[in-house]
Amino acid sequence: MNYRMVLNTLAVVLRIEAALLVLPACVSLIYGEYGGAWSFALTVVIILAASLVSLLFKPKSKVIYAREGFVIVALSWALMSAFGALPFCISGEIPSYTDAFFETVSGFTTTGASILTDVEALSHGMAFWRSFTHWVGGMGVLVFVLMIMPLAGDRSIHIMRAEVPGPTKSKLMPKLGHSAAILYVMYIALTVVEVIFLLCGGMPLFDSIVHAFGTAGTGGFSIKNTSIAYYDSAYIDAVITVFMALFGINFGVFFLIITGRIKEALRSDELRWYIGIILAAITVVTADILPMYGGDLLKALRFSSFQVSSIITTTGYVTANYDTWPMLSKTVLVLLMFIGACAGSTGGGMKVSRVMIYLRRAAHGIRGLVSPRETHAVTLDGKVLSERTLKTVDLYLIAYVFALSVSVLLVSIDNFDFESTVTSVIACFNNVGPGLGICGATGNFAAFSDFSKYVLSADMLLGRLELFPMLMLFSVRVWKRGF
Repeated sequence: MNYRMVLNTLAVVLRIEAALLVLPACVSLIYGEYGGAWSFALTVVIILAASLVSLLFKPKSKVIYAREGFVIVALSWALMSAFGALPFCISGEIPSYTDAFFETVSGFTTTGASILTDVEALSHGMAFWRSFTHWVGGMGVLVFVLMIMPLAGDRSIHIMRAEVPGPTKSKLMPKLGHSAAILYVMYIALTVVEVIFLLCGGMPLFDSIVHAFGTAGTGGFSIKNTSIAYYDSAYIDAVITVFMALFGINFGVFFLIITGRIKEALRSDELRWYIGIILAAITVVTADILPMYGGDLLKALRFSSFQVSSIITTTGYVTANYDTWPMLSKTVLVLLMFIGACAGSTGGGMKVSRVMIYLRRAAHGIRGLVSPRETHAVTLDGKVLSERTLKTVDLYLIAYVFALSVSVLLVSIDNFDFESTVTSVIACFNNVGPGLGICGATGNFAAFSDFSKYVLSADMLLGRLELFPMLMLFSVRVWKRGF
C-alpha cells in the first residue's frame, strides 16, 4: 500500500472541498447572511489545516494500484462528508452533528434523504451548499481531481473505476484527464440548459439553480417543504421529468451523440431497456391512478411520469404523495428503486445493465437445463462479457443482498413499522431518498435514532460507491498486500 500517495491524494481532495465551500460563502454574503459566511470560512480554515498533514509525508512513488484506488475513493467520500457537515453545525442550522453528517452524506451521495422537517427555514447559503453537494457528488469529486491534475498517469484509471458506477467502465478518450474533462463539460452544459428552461417557466433564479443541481446529481434536495409540488406547474414538472431521465443515461451515450455516432449510441442495449422500463412503468402507474384523478388522463400522466422518472433515476423529487396511491403503483415504484438508472450516469440503484445481465444469465441457465451441450455467451451491446465481469456482477449481487439484509436488521431496532423500516434502507442504499411510511414522499428521517442514521449513512456511501470501495477498507489484505 502506497500510504503516502493515499494521504497526498486525500489532502488534494480536502483542498478542493475547501475551494468549493467558497461558493456558498459568497451566496451567504450576497444575501447578507454573515453568520453563514463565517461558518463556511471557519470550515475552510479547519479543512486546510487538516490537509497540511500531508506535507509531512511526501510520496516517494506516485504509483497507484487498484487497492490504492479503492481506499482513496472510500476515504475521500467519508472525509468530504465529515468535513462538509461542519457548516451546518457551526451555524446552528442543524445543531446535531449526527443529523448534519446524515444530511451531508445524503447530499454527496445524491440520495436526497433528509432529517429536516422545515427545509424552508435554512438560510440561502446553507440551502445552496446542501444542493451543491448533490451537483458535486453526482459526477464525483475524484473525477474532477483527475481532470485538473495527473495523479499517476494511466494508473489513475483505478480511481475512476472505483468511483464511477456500473459493471463495466471504459475511457472516452485515450488520456483519462481528457475523459474527465469531457464528462464535466457535458455535465455543466446540461445543468445550464436546465436552469434556462426552469427560468422560462417562471421559477426564480436561486430556485432554478439549486433544483438544477438536484436534478443533475439525481439527488432530489429541494428548498421547499413540499418539493417540486410547491410550484404546481405542469411545465416545470415536465422540464424536471425530462432532465431527470436524461441524467439517468450513461454519459458515454451523450459522448457518442456529440461526436456524431448517433447510430452507435442508439444501439446501446442498456439505453433501450432504460427507456422501455420507464415507458412501461408510466403506462402501468397512469392506468392505476387514473380513477384517483377523476379520469383526467393528462393529470394522471403528469404525476405518474414525474414520480417514475424521479424514482428510477433515484432523484427523489416529488409532486404527489404516492403513499396514498394504490398498492400496484407503490410496488412498481419500489421495484424501480432497486433497478435504478444506467451505469455511468449520476443515478444510483442496481443499474439497468446489471439487471439485463442477471436476466440474460437466468435465461441462458434455463436453456442450459434443456440443452446441456449448448454454450450460451452473455452479451451486452453485441459484445461477449468476460467471465471476470460476470463474476464481479455475481459478487455484487451477493454483497448487495447481504448488506441490505444486515441494514434492515439493524434499523429494525428502532421498532418502526415494516414498510418504513424496509423502504428506508432500500431508499438509502439505492440513493433514492424518500421511501414509504414515515420516510415517504411527505415524511423524512428525523424520527430515526442516531444509530440508525449512521447505519443509513453507511448504506448511502455503500450504494453510491457500489459496495466494493467501502467494504475493502475492512480487508486486512488490502492494507498489507497487493492484488
